[in-house]
Amino acid sequence: REIVSSLAVKTAVYGADPNWGRVIAAVGNSGCHMDEGKITIWLEGAEGRILCFQGQPVAFDEDMAKAMLLDREVRFGVDLGLGEAAATAWGSDITEEYVKLNSLYTT
Repeated sequence: REIVSSLAVKTAVYGADPNWGRVIAAVGNSGCHMDEGKITIWLEGAEGRILCFQGQPVAFDEDMAKAMLLDREVRFGVDLGLGEAAATAWGSDITEEYVKLNSLYTT
């Protein structure tokens, strides 16, 4: 849930910036046990792209990754490399319109 609620990740997606470091930072911010040298991160989809493998950058087609980040639905896969447990979390985007809409009224 930390990844999908991270403003750093949301702004990277909004800007179509395949900055996988923001995803690792969100994982670290979650407080879970992690070993940066075991984490693999990828963009899921028909043209899935590995962004980092076992904590190391992987050469990838940046234009293809940016195009995937512009899709209506963006899915990151994260493998902590620490076991077999799995979880899924869904979030929403953040755009200039969202910020403006939510800053113009009070409840």
